[in-house]
Amino acid sequence: MSRGSLAALGRLRRHSTRERAVAPQLDVGRSEVTLSRLQLLVTRKLDGLLQGDYLGLLPGPGTEPGESREYRPGDDVRRMDWPVTARTTVPHVRQTIVDRELETWLAVDLSASLDFGTADCLKRDLAIAAVAAMSHLTVRGGNRIGAVIGTGSDTYRVPARPGRRGAQTLLRSVARTERPAAGGRTDLAALIDALNRPPRRRGMAVVISDFLAPTGWERPLRRLAVRHDVLAVEVLDPRELELPDVGVLELVDPETGLVHEVQTTPAVRARYAAAASEQRAAISAALRHAGVGHLRLRTDSDWLLDIVRFVAAQRHARTRGTTR
Repeated sequence: MSRGSLAALGRLRRHSTRERAVAPQLDVGRSEVTLSRLQLLVTRKLDGLLQGDYLGLLPGPGTEPGESREYRPGDDVRRMDWPVTARTTVPHVRQTIVDRELETWLAVDLSASLDFGTADCLKRDLAIAAVAAMSHLTVRGGNRIGAVIGTGSDTYRVPARPGRRGAQTLLRSVARTERPAAGGRTDLAALIDALNRPPRRRGMAVVISDFLAPTGWERPLRRLAVRHDVLAVEVLDPRELELPDVGVLELVDPETGLVHEVQTTPAVRARYAAAASEQRAAISAALRHAGVGHLRLRTDSDWLLDIVRFVAAQRHARTRGTTR
């Protein structure tokens, strides 16, 4: 069911591109139907599998001081309650009250490299689905959500709005964002840095990208994680990990237009797989070094189930006294 919704979203995007000049009103109607189905799917699946009063991805430790308790392995040492520790001679940490009114900002990379997919959908469609899931998980209780969208040469900002209506407006804005014909590569570092301006109270930030941008985005990500809880959603297609055995394969870089012909011999495929594995390991290491959560979504897997597993893992970590 989830794969069918993403396939419909992909068909809608391609249909809109072809017929915009002929029947724009028809495209808008189909857009509303498809996005409504996607939101309904996310709501049913996530609410059914993640029971609880408050569904959060990385709600963080909060900012208001609360009670003290004994230190447990994995607690943040910056939360040590030294007066109580000195008085009791037992290490204690100061708990904090989780902020219920959370402001979430998304950095959504919709550059040309996302217009690729060889499995159930394009990476772009999966990124839009991730936006729907992230907004559903964070807008409860009047929380606000906004986004910064990068398309290669242009950047758009969607103001943060509260509640379900604000989340629906944001999802429509992301889904209808079109990449300029000139293409280009999104400056991921600048896109992430845009979440730091203007400075905001502690909240949550989600970066949705394939992270195939040149190095340089790690430092802005670390700066962002100093003040906010950050989640990186990596969008991946299986063909980016290994080449098929099809003889001569023509590859086109969607961001530069360069064309390469590759003879997919066993040796070439082995070197490609090794290089791709090294690249993904480097991305994971950079995200881990930045101290952010890392969720990987693939176009050939059940993305909703992957999100459920991630959120469940975060909950399990928090019950053991850690935030990540």
